[in-house]
Amino acid sequence: NPSHPGNIGGAARAMKTMAVEQLVLVSPREYPDPRAVWRAAGARDLLENARVVETLDEAIADCDLVVGTSARGRRIPWPVVDARQCAEQIYAEPSSSKVAILFGREDRGLNNDELHRCHLHVHVPTSEEYGSLNLAMAVQIICYELRMRSLNSDLSQGKNANPSVMQDWDEPFANAADVERLHEHLAEALAQIGFYNPAEPKQLLTRLRRLFARIRLDKMEINILRGILTTVQEKVNKNI
Repeated sequence: NPSHPGNIGGAARAMKTMAVEQLVLVSPREYPDPRAVWRAAGARDLLENARVVETLDEAIADCDLVVGTSARGRRIPWPVVDARQCAEQIYAEPSSSKVAILFGREDRGLNNDELHRCHLHVHVPTSEEYGSLNLAMAVQIICYELRMRSLNSDLSQGKNANPSVMQDWDEPFANAADVERLHEHLAEALAQIGFYNPAEPKQLLTRLRRLFARIRLDKMEINILRGILTTVQEKVNKNI
């Protein structure tokens, strides 16, 4: 939800200088706007080709890896990397993977629910005395590391960055929409068997989200888990 169109233009300019060209805007407050075009300078084409959506779900539905930018620690720790490690992680992905990097609102960043939709978080270790980055600065730093990694001819370094990601995996990774449907199904089934109380959720579903984000489910694994949940629900319904 970028609040000022100038920040959108600045982010587009930062992206284009580092050869990153796919911009998605989630419910921008003022867009399109000539101030965005002015700040974009020579990156006007990124604005013209930007995809504008209403929800985060729509933005990341077909993405296989979702990375969220985070400036602070969380009550429930999540896998966290710096910008350089983030670039290595992304380049360790199969070439067919679609990757999303989420940047939050200018005044408060991404909220907890949005960060819980991510596989990992990326943190820029700024000064302890003053660590405030505006949106375009944050985009520039992440895109710079991606650019440097793309210029690195030693691809073996990227392949070894995350041993858990297999280049020749037999099934494609589940995208964000598949994973979200699993979480909805899981919450429904756990509530049905009495293991989960929606009125007092505590941290159960958040910790399950972290578990599945960490292990990176593929599409077949999603189907297996949802098949198990469906069978459990059918058994419970027969006994009612």
